[in-house]
Amino acid sequence: MTSSMLLKDALVGRRQALAMLGGGLLGGGMTSAQLAATSMPAGLRSPALDFTNPIDNLYAFGKIWSGYGEPVIGGFHGLMYLKLSGKRLLPVFGYTGTGVLLAEHDPRGLLRIKSRETGYFTDLRTGEILEYWDNPITGERCEVYHFYNDLIAGTLTTEVPKFMYGAAGDSPTVMNEGTVFADADGRYPFRLPFSRYGDDLMLEWDYAHEYTNPVTPEAWPSYSTGKRITPSEHFTMFASLTEAQDRGLPTARMRAGFSRLSECWPWMRMGKAAPDMRGAMLFGRMHSHKGLPGTAEVPPKVLAYIEKHAPDYLTLPPGWESSNKRVETWGAFAMDVPPEIEGQEWTAKALRRPLAKGPPTGLGRRGYPPHIK
Repeated sequence: MTSSMLLKDALVGRRQALAMLGGGLLGGGMTSAQLAATSMPAGLRSPALDFTNPIDNLYAFGKIWSGYGEPVIGGFHGLMYLKLSGKRLLPVFGYTGTGVLLAEHDPRGLLRIKSRETGYFTDLRTGEILEYWDNPITGERCEVYHFYNDLIAGTLTTEVPKFMYGAAGDSPTVMNEGTVFADADGRYPFRLPFSRYGDDLMLEWDYAHEYTNPVTPEAWPSYSTGKRITPSEHFTMFASLTEAQDRGLPTARMRAGFSRLSECWPWMRMGKAAPDMRGAMLFGRMHSHKGLPGTAEVPPKVLAYIEKHAPDYLTLPPGWESSNKRVETWGAFAMDVPPEIEGQEWTAKALRRPLAKGPPTGLGRRGYPPHIK
């Protein structure tokens, strides 16, 4: 399951979140009865969740997406297609990876979440993780960029988060545009669109971005798809209402359909494609899931690869503070892969310092000294 673009930069710092609470963010929105219910110690009893109450909604999201008490390890896997104008979709590679997550819910209206994740591309026939991929459009063999996202940590509040990526002047993205709406004060209360059918609890979680491409055509002409990118991800999550409402359970089993639409990944080197093909898009359809013990949710070949090359990515580091800037794939690529054109400023290089060892494998590994692992 992926979480980088779901959570980071949607999360606010702990001090900022507490200041928002102290400043009356929740003030008039809670009754004493609601506060008493949400403050109830786990296991005493389980009042029905009120999904119109942002605090209950936040609690349910944390339990379904992540879990409380102990880290949970989730996985995702599926297929990506290449879309050329006027042509049918062409399957190009699998897309798979992991997420290790942990949450803490504060009944005053805070949800702390931290995670660590991986993302890999796989051979369609064998399911093996690719180190190189043959681009059917350009005829070039491309070294694959493996996505490693170290500790992401932050705090969600009772307002729906906004993402801010790209450069100065880019507009933020409101999460779940179309299913969450502003109140009279212009705020977006955290009321995600849960629906219930019997014991089936369902949730849609979406974002649709547009921002300045960190992998610029001027510095990375063969890797860049242009000045702007428009990645979006869409989840349809399923869980048990009984599990979600039982406050004695630390997590609820989650299954999700996960789709993604974006420009081609930088490592595909579509800057070398003919001009009429540079607008190609990628569509992905995947499964995402978490809740079984240990690594049971991790696809076996992914697990074997991580255990061999990056075992730390099956754990979470201690603490909740994160200086990680590698939360968005294009930005991480621009941090790891030096510009192709000599003399171009490498603005992302300064962000590498907290993570000087770099990603464990893939194209991104080449941008770091070989003795630092």
